[in-house]
Amino acid sequence: MSEQTVTMTLDEVRILARDCLAANRCDDDNARAVAATVTAAERDGAASHGLFRIPGYVASLRSGKVNGAAKPVIERLAPSVVRADGDRGFAPLTLDEGRGPLIDCARSQGVGALALINIHHFAALWIEVEALAQRGLVAFAFTAYKPALAPAGSTQPLFGTNPMAFGWPRGDKPPMVFDQASAAMARGEIMIAARDGHTLPAGVGVDNEGNPTTDPNAVLEGGAILPFGGYKGSAIAMMVELLAAGLIGQDFSFEAALNDNNDGGPPRGGELMIAIDPAHFGDPEGWLAHTEAFFERYNSMEGTRLPADRRYANRVRNTKDGVNVRTDLRDKLVELTNSPAI
Repeated sequence: MSEQTVTMTLDEVRILARDCLAANRCDDDNARAVAATVTAAERDGAASHGLFRIPGYVASLRSGKVNGAAKPVIERLAPSVVRADGDRGFAPLTLDEGRGPLIDCARSQGVGALALINIHHFAALWIEVEALAQRGLVAFAFTAYKPALAPAGSTQPLFGTNPMAFGWPRGDKPPMVFDQASAAMARGEIMIAARDGHTLPAGVGVDNEGNPTTDPNAVLEGGAILPFGGYKGSAIAMMVELLAAGLIGQDFSFEAALNDNNDGGPPRGGELMIAIDPAHFGDPEGWLAHTEAFFERYNSMEGTRLPADRRYANRVRNTKDGVNVRTDLRDKLVELTNSPAI
């Protein structure tokens, strides 16, 4: 342990997150679901979506924006479409309860879609698609946020960072999963850089006058993040807005900002998940072996690695050895737990 960090087991991470939420107007079911998501992020080495997010969760509970006792309502809209209304709660519990019906749709229809509405999403998407890929399904997930990303050609934010995730099942091997923002860098990583006093790579963002900057604070305080790949990333960010907002009747990022109380937690919005059962498509018996041959060829090329391989390596190590958590963050969460909302 260094002067600035403390090593915590994953059980300690989960209990700290759960207890902090439970002390701040979150019921057992919601606290458990959020804590599991936060712990998974810490386990896989994604500190920007782990305990770092708990103060934002707590702020939204204390302000009353988020319903800590939310009871999701699941409805089948069509043979292949499920809607999960999150009752103004955090996304993890709604995802837990909507996953089974989504899987049933994909198994029976070949393709299933889950529209999550009236939720507050503050987590990594890879956790959500991996859970489906582990069950043999191809999976997609899309969600928006508040304006942070400038469309190509502009210096003013309009899109959220608009992440998308994709999972591919690999039989008895860990799924191939990627999770990426439409931005040149995820906003959470920029927040970590600001907290830790680091500069950003060139091309990540602009300041409030539209000038390129490597200062994370200038990007976060009135500036904007740039899309990856210029117009290509900008087009993908637009696609995510349309899928996660326009298609399912939820706020676009600019609307979410207008309706948010800016308490530091996530705005209300939506998420779209799509699940595909390969057994219903053109190669029900051979698709797995065929795609495994492709992955073997891919991995044989010098310098390549599959998306998520680094996370899986972190998972093995951190499950055994625990994770390093900043001492000031751990102390802050203990304080929030011991001084609960009234």
